[in-house]
Amino acid sequence: MSIKPDHILDATGLFCPEPVMLLHNTIRDMAVGEVVQVLATDPSTQRDIPKFCRFLGHELLQQKEVEGQFHYWLRKQETDT
Repeated sequence: MSIKPDHILDATGLFCPEPVMLLHNTIRDMAVGEVVQVLATDPSTQRDIPKFCRFLGHELLQQKEVEGQFHYWLRKQETDT
């Protein structure tokens, strides 16, 4: 699956809770339906970002690990964020 993001959030080198805090700020400023790609190196994002999506109702399109870097693609849904 090849997903073209509207936004890229580079959270490499940051540790919990910073990647999710930055993601929350980024999502808040996006339009509904836009996609953000998150790049992270903190393994806890594997738990935190899917949980963020479930809790706030955003769509996690894809996630994968590439050479120790975690990639996530999220689509903003109509929510109260």
